[in-house]
Amino acid sequence: MADMQYFHNPRCSKSRGALELLRERGIEPQLVAYLEQPPSADALRALLRKLGTGARGLLRTGEPEYAELGLGDPSLDDEALIAAMAAHPRLIERPIFVHGERAVIGRPPERVLELLD
Repeated sequence: MADMQYFHNPRCSKSRGALELLRERGIEPQLVAYLEQPPSADALRALLRKLGTGARGLLRTGEPEYAELGLGDPSLDDEALIAAMAAHPRLIERPIFVHGERAVIGRPPERVLELLD
């Protein structure tokens, strides 16, 4: 569906589980292989607006790049974090379901269903 995107990592059990929940309801969103084709900084800014969160809300803190790049530094602003995620897409939390002008991080996977109401 054109107005539904799903930022998916097929190696992630949560990502697979949330996608299965959508498919069980007859929803087949456009899959975004963000690890293969990382979103631009502009695309990440738009995604953050839809999520209604700052860049730290989209950042995976357990990835090695997080520590290597010193991203835990509280003085880093959203632009620095967005640049890091654009350059290192493994830092982007997953899965993300986008429906129109709204988006949600599917953790737990059932959260993706919030956008279907």
